[in-house]
Amino acid sequence: MGGSNKVGVLCADEFDAESAKNIATDGGRRVGGVVEVVGAVLTLLSAAFIILTFPLTAWMCAKVVQEYERAVIFRLGRVVKGQARGPGLLWFIPWLDVIQKVDLRTVSFSVRPQEVLTADGVPLKVDAVVFYRVVDPSLWVMRVQNGYQATLTLAQTTLRATLGAHTLMDVLTQTPGITKRIEWMSAGACCTRFVLQEVLYGVSLLWGVRVERVELKDLMLPVSLQRCMAAEAEAARTARAKAIVAEGEAKASRALMEAASGLSSVAFHLRYLQSLSSVQSGASIVVFCLPTELLDVFNSQQP
Repeated sequence: MGGSNKVGVLCADEFDAESAKNIATDGGRRVGGVVEVVGAVLTLLSAAFIILTFPLTAWMCAKVVQEYERAVIFRLGRVVKGQARGPGLLWFIPWLDVIQKVDLRTVSFSVRPQEVLTADGVPLKVDAVVFYRVVDPSLWVMRVQNGYQATLTLAQTTLRATLGAHTLMDVLTQTPGITKRIEWMSAGACCTRFVLQEVLYGVSLLWGVRVERVELKDLMLPVSLQRCMAAEAEAARTARAKAIVAEGEAKASRALMEAASGLSSVAFHLRYLQSLSSVQSGASIVVFCLPTELLDVFNSQQP
């Protein structure tokens, strides 16, 4: 009996909850239906009044929308169905409608320098510029309160997060890939200039905005790190220069050896005299003259 009573109580509670949910749903539908009916009646009455007083109210019910603008109309607090109106002449009911114009032109803003710590622990200061434009005026008006400020804040945070996942060498050598990835990462892609653009594209598209381009303007390294990098680059250049000089001397010595091996004793003696005559008289050079017979003896001893 006790078990049956508990089951009965549970069934009654479930029934009451289901009934309350149905009543709330039906009540919401009824309220929504009443509001729609009242709105339709007011719209018809307003249209009739405008028609009857058309010469006098025409100037109040017309608004011009520019080619680069679109108008989002709220009637009794609700967005009028359909796409945003414009461009051209727009007719509306001034005491029922509220119009918000949205500019469709591309907007650019600069992201102030952000302090970033790269994946290898190097501090950087990076600033960027972002270009975006509105593609859905209705979403731009309804889903975000201050679209410009929201996009700016998103760009700042995304810039720090994106560059913090890369090393200094990646940032310096793959800047185009990083900025491209900034536009697309949230949409599901995974490459490197495209990180910043990926994140901004995926998130801002929900606000009716399309991020067209993101560019890094400047990378500011610490002075001590710049000196270290300059010293490293100078050492690498010096090492390459010494290697080139040594390689040139080796080639010259081989060429001289090949040339000397083909000279006769008379030709070698003439070359010896020519070298002596080319020595400058004013130079501090000491010349030791050796008889060529010693060279002949040396050459005869070689196999």
